Amino acid sequence: MAIYIGIDLGTSGCRAIAIDENAVVRAKVSTSVPLPLRKANHIEQEPEVWWQATQRVLKDISNQINPSDVKAIAVDGTSGTLVLCDKQGRPLQPAIMYNDARAAEQATRIKQYALKRSAAQGPASALAKLLWYQDRQITQRAAFALHQTDWVSAQLCGRFGISDINNALKLGYDPVAMEWPEWLDKVKTPRHLLPRVVKAGSIMGTIRFELTERFNFPITTQIIAGTTDSTASFLATGASQAGEAVTSLGSTLVLKVLAKEPVFDPRYGVYSQPINGQWLVGGASNTGGAVLLKYFTQEQLDEMTSQLKPAVSTDLEYYPLFSDGERFPINDPKLKSKTLPRPPDDVEFFQGLLEGIASIEQQGYERLAELGAPFPTKIYTTGGGARNEAWTMIRSLMLGIPITVSGHTEAAYGSALLARKGSINVTANLKSFL
Repeated sequence: MAIYIGIDLGTSGCRAIAIDENAVVRAKVSTSVPLPLRKANHIEQEPEVWWQATQRVLKDISNQINPSDVKAIAVDGTSGTLVLCDKQGRPLQPAIMYNDARAAEQATRIKQYALKRSAAQGPASALAKLLWYQDRQITQRAAFALHQTDWVSAQLCGRFGISDINNALKLGYDPVAMEWPEWLDKVKTPRHLLPRVVKAGSIMGTIRFELTERFNFPITTQIIAGTTDSTASFLATGASQAGEAVTSLGSTLVLKVLAKEPVFDPRYGVYSQPINGQWLVGGASNTGGAVLLKYFTQEQLDEMTSQLKPAVSTDLEYYPLFSDGERFPINDPKLKSKTLPRPPDDVEFFQGLLEGIASIEQQGYERLAELGAPFPTKIYTTGGGARNEAWTMIRSLMLGIPITVSGHTEAAYGSALLARKGSINVTANLKSFL
């Protein structure tokens, strides 16, 4: 039976999942990655640690399956992480990570010229980082500007200079016009470094010969263009119809809904990316699980969960934030967290915080609908908060929408699905051609 592998590269770990033709998980492995180095607002990581981690998970997973059955591999990684390479794909500098904030001056320049629908705004964008490199003349020695996903995928197939649409958005690619826009010249973008952009799920090439010997994979193993980690997580849920949404309840709250038309609004950090013939519209709030851990330990949260009363509202009307400032669904960099009054009962306070986050989720989907996206017909939940059944009930009652805890939430699973779909499409097209 054919096997498809998805690889998810995170900040501190690398995961791989192998699935079969029926999308059943056949193997799952993970390995740690050294944390990025931080110095003030500079956050960097050596690309070589990604590649070493990728090789470890491929070796481990090849020991759990029949490696000769592997048909395709796809990779996802952090959105906005940028690495400059020479013609051989060798990094010239450590990669600038997705949450690095050094390029504030370059972001101001971009804001003057970028189209409203561009996702390349803000110091965290890959374009701002590329301009930061250029302002220091580091780009003069470079041949490619690549994202984390692009670089690791190229290590697998030997073809550098290719990126998928989802990753390319924060580098300035226009997903509506399907091109690198003219305004990039106004900010003096080094166009010769920009990758060729393909759809996620397109074939990039076949695995390098030396890797077939290392992992015992067939020489015909296809390397499929991957995507960002958040998009891969969305794909993992199985959401596929316009109006279906995914709420990620991790350290922060991330909302994404499928739409037939794109929606863009830089005021709220809302942008759209093409996915399977539709558009994935998303926004992210600064609320989330990290707020809960400001007040309670995980053990306390687990103990109190059984005492929650989802059907009985506390009426506390909190707007809990980890720190001052919010962008979505309210655009106010000075917005203060509202967690007062605090009742003497910790369980009531805990439930009030959960209700507050659920209220922000509701406001978020209402904001997306106000901007032109469909209001959800169904919501899938991922992230650590998805395990809290009482919280799920609170959210469902508040939103008036069925909420499903996704059976698959891992980005690596979404990338494995992408590998399967891309490989099947390539095979079908080849048979049609023959």
